[in-house]
Amino acid sequence: MVSGYARAMAAEKTKTAAEKAGPAQAEPALARIRTLPSWLLNRASARGRRLVADALAQDGMRMPHHAVLSAVADLGPVAQAELGRTTGFDPKDMVGLLNDLQAQDLVTRAPDPSDRRKNAITITPAGRRRLARLAKLGEEANETLLAALSPAERELFLALLARVAAEDD
Repeated sequence: MVSGYARAMAAEKTKTAAEKAGPAQAEPALARIRTLPSWLLNRASARGRRLVADALAQDGMRMPHHAVLSAVADLGPVAQAELGRTTGFDPKDMVGLLNDLQAQDLVTRAPDPSDRRKNAITITPAGRRRLARLAKLGEEANETLLAALSPAERELFLALLARVAAEDD
């Protein structure tokens, strides 16, 4: 009969070098995760959001306000409910966002001529000027985001990123 110690010693002799080295020699799990496309996309996205948020803040604007102002510029005059559906903001949040934009004279809210129960939101001339400044700041932030890439790499990167993003559409 072979003792437990003898079996363990025999098993130890048959282990490969990698098995003997143990987990310290294997690729660390976090290092592996940090090479995944999903990890890298998330990091790039977070950096892009941070750069754009900081750029908009230079003009006293937050990203949700910018999104709503942009949507009003594209859709206006637009019903408040439609604006909420288009941007994906909760109706309660939309009221606050529009209050902030209206307080800065960037949008107007008036009864919709076709349905007086609804508000029609319209961008003001000041809102258009502000949107133009914000667009410039956003472009500069995106330029910073992609600064490490050559023009050809940027074009390829954006084309590939659009293809990856389109999978959900």
